[in-house]
Amino acid sequence: MNFSCMSLFIFATGSGGGVFTYFAQSNLAGKVIIFVLAICSVIAWLIMLSKWMELKDMLLRNRRFESRISREGRLLERDPESLSKRSCPYALLTWEALTAFHRYGGQSASADIQRATLRMGHVENALQRAVAGQTVRYEAKMVILGSIVTGAPFLGLLGTVWGVMDAFGGLVGSSGATLQSLAPGVSGALLTTVAGLLVAIPSVVGYNFLLQSVKTAIVELENFASMLADRIELEAQSAAILDDE
Repeated sequence: MNFSCMSLFIFATGSGGGVFTYFAQSNLAGKVIIFVLAICSVIAWLIMLSKWMELKDMLLRNRRFESRISREGRLLERDPESLSKRSCPYALLTWEALTAFHRYGGQSASADIQRATLRMGHVENALQRAVAGQTVRYEAKMVILGSIVTGAPFLGLLGTVWGVMDAFGGLVGSSGATLQSLAPGVSGALLTTVAGLLVAIPSVVGYNFLLQSVKTAIVELENFASMLADRIELEAQSAAILDDE
């Protein structure tokens, strides 16, 4: 049970009829909006939990892969096809870099320095494309969550305004307006604002946490790509110098 549902349950059971009574007093538009907000709450929590698990898993896999290749002597001697590029983003970047390096100059890492420098241009371009692709993967579903964060309070406000408008509109032609006649409609209308806030508050906390985690993951991805390019360039130039000697 998510935060929004728990809050509604506590409110309903702790205030003498509470939310169920107010829901029954809402107009049709208010009931539809509350139903939509309930769906948005479920979607938001599914996105937050799945995204958190996905980022945690990718971070763990990236660290394992980085630790593994850091122990290897010469990265250029490794066959790109031996890498499981789908295992983690770092593996994909390494596969793209090695494939680009060997594609433009054969399988031998030994070459003159000018040729090695030219091949590094292709490697850097391949890494930039790979980083851009992985950035899109990291940021996936964040737009949906951000839309829920922004839209939920406005949906709640729309239901409240609509409900209050109906409550006052129902008094037209009556002999007099009393608090007893207005209270049911107004309380039912205010329920949509409460529902909107119960959806938006946990969603905005989760969104900010995930957004910061995504930004950190992207920075680490860019740093790994830079380190990978430096290592390949140093190995290529070192091989070229030894070959000339």
